[in-house]
Amino acid sequence: MSILLTNDTRAIIQGITGRIGSIQAMWMKKYGTNIVAGVTPGNGGTEVERIPVYDDVFETVEKHQANASVIFVPAPFAKDAVLEAIDAGIKLIVCVPEHIPVNDTLIMRSKAQEKGVILIGPNTPGIISPGIGKLGIMPANMFNKGRIGLLSRSGTLSYEVAGYINAAGYGQSTMIGIGGDPIRGADISVYLQQFDEDPDTDIVVLVGEIGGSVEEDAANYAKNMKKPVIAFIAGKNAPEGKKMGHAGAIIDGKQGTVESKVKALKEAGVIVADRIAEIPELINKLYENQNISEIASAKE
Repeated sequence: MSILLTNDTRAIIQGITGRIGSIQAMWMKKYGTNIVAGVTPGNGGTEVERIPVYDDVFETVEKHQANASVIFVPAPFAKDAVLEAIDAGIKLIVCVPEHIPVNDTLIMRSKAQEKGVILIGPNTPGIISPGIGKLGIMPANMFNKGRIGLLSRSGTLSYEVAGYINAAGYGQSTMIGIGGDPIRGADISVYLQQFDEDPDTDIVVLVGEIGGSVEEDAANYAKNMKKPVIAFIAGKNAPEGKKMGHAGAIIDGKQGTVESKVKALKEAGVIVADRIAEIPELINKLYENQNISEIASAKE
């Protein structure tokens, strides 16, 4: 059905009374997300979209059994918001803001891993499980319920890829924007493992881009997965030496190039698409040539 964001999710919005937080609260609630409370220090006792607002996260856990949070606070305060959620016992945190200092992200990441918390982001569109809910800023109408797991470093590319998947008659079990910064709250292997163990996900599609080592890390894990993985790497025609894209799109020597990523993925048995439009064709072939259970058993 989905991973991480499920029917058991009871989410809060940190920064709900801000301009972005209040607008996104409306859209998330309209989509059917189980938003149980919001948090803005000093605004406790008010409401946004009929969602009760509290001064701290601890109170939302105590009164509403909250277990997930999506964060819309300004970047300078994001670290404190994440640490508060972790200390309160929240187990899934989606950190949307960009421009968070790298040192802050390192602290957030370390604390999340120490406490067994999955921290998505920062600099992420969030997570959506079609038919269940969304925590983030992605347009919900771009995603359909289905059995394809989708991971992406780019929000806009995830929408485009989902559109192609939908047009081919498929849909997504869950889409996760892993975040565009150099340091992320969770390693990509965490998400790949979740999808590999999910009985309602048949195929995983990874949307990568130039820079960083995320795709190489994914290759190291994917070679032992039971389920097939399809990947697309954006930036093949990016001019050499030009700064562009996300903060994480930094090429270091020969690492981080499209060529190095494609090589690592193919060596791990990942199917690499040359074009986004090719992804549905590759999905079709996986379903047509042999059933998914046979593909899984072949990789054991």
